[in-house]
Amino acid sequence: MKPVVDCPEDPFNPLATAIIQISCMLVIAHVFHLIFKPLGQPGPVSQILAGLVLSPTLLSRINKVREFFIQDTSAFYYRIFDFISRVLFMFLFGLETDVPYLRLNLRLAGTLALGGIVMSIAFGLSISFLFMSLLDIKINKVAFMIVVSILLANSASPVVIRLIDELKFDTSEVGRLAKSASLINEISCVMVMSMYLVFTSTWMPANALWSILITVATVILNRYMARWFAMWNKKSKYVSNAHVLVILVFVVSVSLLIEGLGYSSIFISFLLGMLFPREGKTARTLFKKLTYSIHNFILPIYFGFMGFQFDAKDLNTLRHLAFVVLLVSLSFVSKLAGTMVACHHLKIPRIKGVILSFILNLKGNFEYLIIHVDVKDKTWWNSKVHNLLLVVVVINTLLSGTIVAFILKRKERYFAHKDTAVEQLSTECEFRVLACAYEPRHASGQIVLTAALCGSLAPYLMHLVELPKKRRKNNLMYNQLEDGGSFSDEEEYGGNDVLEINDAVDAFTAMSKIRIHQIKVVNSFANMYEDVCNAAEDLRVSMIIVPFHKHQRIDKQMENGKEGYRTTNQKILRHAPCSVGVFMHRNQTGFQQPIGYEKVQPVATLFFGGLDDREALAYSTRFASNTSIKLTVIRFRPSEPSSKQPPKTSPNIDDVLMSLSISKTEYEKDIVFIEDFRLRHVASGLVGYIEKYVNSGEETVEAIREVTDMDFSLLIVGKGGRGRSPLTTGLSDWEECPELGTVGDLLASADFNLKSSLLVIQQHRHHSDTEIVNS
Repeated sequence: MKPVVDCPEDPFNPLATAIIQISCMLVIAHVFHLIFKPLGQPGPVSQILAGLVLSPTLLSRINKVREFFIQDTSAFYYRIFDFISRVLFMFLFGLETDVPYLRLNLRLAGTLALGGIVMSIAFGLSISFLFMSLLDIKINKVAFMIVVSILLANSASPVVIRLIDELKFDTSEVGRLAKSASLINEISCVMVMSMYLVFTSTWMPANALWSILITVATVILNRYMARWFAMWNKKSKYVSNAHVLVILVFVVSVSLLIEGLGYSSIFISFLLGMLFPREGKTARTLFKKLTYSIHNFILPIYFGFMGFQFDAKDLNTLRHLAFVVLLVSLSFVSKLAGTMVACHHLKIPRIKGVILSFILNLKGNFEYLIIHVDVKDKTWWNSKVHNLLLVVVVINTLLSGTIVAFILKRKERYFAHKDTAVEQLSTECEFRVLACAYEPRHASGQIVLTAALCGSLAPYLMHLVELPKKRRKNNLMYNQLEDGGSFSDEEEYGGNDVLEINDAVDAFTAMSKIRIHQIKVVNSFANMYEDVCNAAEDLRVSMIIVPFHKHQRIDKQMENGKEGYRTTNQKILRHAPCSVGVFMHRNQTGFQQPIGYEKVQPVATLFFGGLDDREALAYSTRFASNTSIKLTVIRFRPSEPSSKQPPKTSPNIDDVLMSLSISKTEYEKDIVFIEDFRLRHVASGLVGYIEKYVNSGEETVEAIREVTDMDFSLLIVGKGGRGRSPLTTGLSDWEECPELGTVGDLLASADFNLKSSLLVIQQHRHHSDTEIVNS
């Protein structure tokens, strides 16, 4: 007998084919991104086009290329990659979900999602009969109607989130609302499809019960696992790679089990991420490990395969072309109509409604799960229907992404961040603040200020690390590195400071349940301010808080830190795109963290007048509702009234303006602002109010000494912006720190012997404001 030789059907290893295809896709996507990014087009558009280049429409039309890239045996690897990728990025999106924002804006996001879903399903059901006629559908008509309706209604949250992040639109109100609405939209479509399966299958109700039990058990187990792993790594910055692998294998295994029961794993993987404990090093490690790999590799490949499945040969007849054109047009019209109706009900401006409509029309996640079933399955019809629906998804996403980028580029000024000062915000609005820290002691001080703020809050803590002039060399072998990981110089910058800051943030989050978003910047002091200002603009914060370059020693005296601290602070004050506060924290004699502190701490705001003092008072308003703080506003005014006979009329405004050397507009703004503050907070008894009358710099100094003798734990004052006032005449003759302003420099001077902490605030200057100050 002749020996039997196994001859493989395919000349190439299918795994090698998949790897080469992915590599080609990433390279082409990078080239396209370099071309389209200057035109305002985001990464997903370039990645879909890269897949389109390799698809049967273009390069794979060549026989040799098609034989290499399109193999039956490689489909298994694609399915495995597709499943794991979907589970991991939905888990990451759950981790990244701003749960407090979603909770506060659930009605807005839910209404937007519901409007698009209801209108799309209504349009889909009404026109499905025409589609069935075009495609000659004669079996499983109800299933076809459901698939078409969900394809129109669904909004692919991974595509939406990635597109918004690429356009740096993720911190805007519209971007965050679109993210939340897309998540609600997609989860709702998953639930609708799951309910359909429950009612149409005899075995699905039992599986549904098992799915619910598994979901509840895994969510509970997930929380204990996160805390358990964190306890194992108390002396390290992150949990080990082995623990991360255990968590990810656990998430993938549970998702695979849910898939085996006949349901989509989108919901369970997202839920595990959203309910994962945010405090502690376990969540921080998962963010670090997953964010870079998913955003830079997994999602680009995922989007690339969307384009790779586009096949123009399926549009070879007029009926098929008409089906694609009608379905794409219907997707745009139904989503636009439903979202605009919801926006009209919610009183959202029309331009925002239009861009929300196009963002929520992005496809490419749950639709694929419905379309990518076995075409031989009885639920499906034929490969032609399968391919045409894929073509609709690709065209829809490409057009929607391009339109969104075009609108944002044209309306860039409209969607730009405008709340660059606290005075512009109402107390009900979310307060976004970026706190900077050079050392752990600075981070502790910034956490103290964060703990005192009330209302809706989005705090960010940026660790500023000096880039050494000489690059350090690593003498450790691979097996000596922590957790067996690869060595990264940038990761090592900051040393043990990173661990101390992480522990302080974790302790605060555990007590307050407020999540502080952490950022680390490594740069030279000469250029560090650019990173801070760029981050403030991208994060759309209303205030940057920087630490004073001096710190309190154990003997309660103030000591200078690095000179780079001061120069960086001065550059931030000059170039910041928002208001800036300089915080001098006296950790022993000054302000203490209100959470867990038994005594009520007295805090005072000194108000002389001017835009900086109004900003300081607006910031102080965020303390008013804190029961652990007693806020007092001390207003300094000129022209003391007679003690024997109080004046019956107010002083002449022109005389006051002449004495203060300020514009009439600024004076009127001060009067309106302080009176509104008194009506809102002083009249209710939440805030104390004192007026001090002074006519010269000497009297001002004496009045300030009286204030400091009251043992306030924190003093808040504006930097300047009040004109050349006689109230502060002569106070700047021996100025030591001009970045603190006249009064701030006086309070920070060693001769004054202040025991309180000090916060000096500078309001963001617009062109008109600068002209007023210099007038």
